[in-house]
Amino acid sequence: MDDTFKTITDVSEGIFTEKKSKFIAFAVPVTTVEEVKIVVEKYRKEYYDARHVCWAYMLGCERKDFRANDDGEPSGTAGKPILGQINSNELTDIIVLVVRYFGGIKLGTSGLITAYKAAAVEALANAEVIEKTVDVDISFVFEYPFMNDVMKIVKDMAPQIIAQHFDMNCSMALRIRKSLYTQLTERLDKVESLYFPDQE
Repeated sequence: MDDTFKTITDVSEGIFTEKKSKFIAFAVPVTTVEEVKIVVEKYRKEYYDARHVCWAYMLGCERKDFRANDDGEPSGTAGKPILGQINSNELTDIIVLVVRYFGGIKLGTSGLITAYKAAAVEALANAEVIEKTVDVDISFVFEYPFMNDVMKIVKDMAPQIIAQHFDMNCSMALRIRKSLYTQLTERLDKVESLYFPDQE
């Protein structure tokens, strides 16, 4: 099915220590770039005394909106391995941040990559992963006498009812899984007097 995606339900944490450097990782559910900015700002403030706060995020059911940030670590040693873990778990609508407290011993490029990856692995291992469906909204208008026809379709296909208004002219807004959208519209299309105002 191309209409499901995996994300996390809540914030989870993980810790990794290497040569006295401490890496604290957080996996946080987010849905917009605005939320990403707020989350990054929050952890930067909270861990103001840390050497680095590196992160990576992935947004959207198609998993095409992503970014990684090394926050001053050598290029590709922090954000990229964090993003790699988001990818290997096939997650989206998530940001993983890794806070580093420097322990006085340099880890080198490969050591850093391993440490940031390991910290991200820990945080994601502690996260509760859920599968969500990609949903589509549909609005339509129909005359009152055709209420039974419409309600039978709604009962059969069980979409989520977002809004409904019953008068001489009735209107409804439904939310349904993407893969069932065409089937729903085709069935509604057969109801006399029903039309989709947003498609006019």
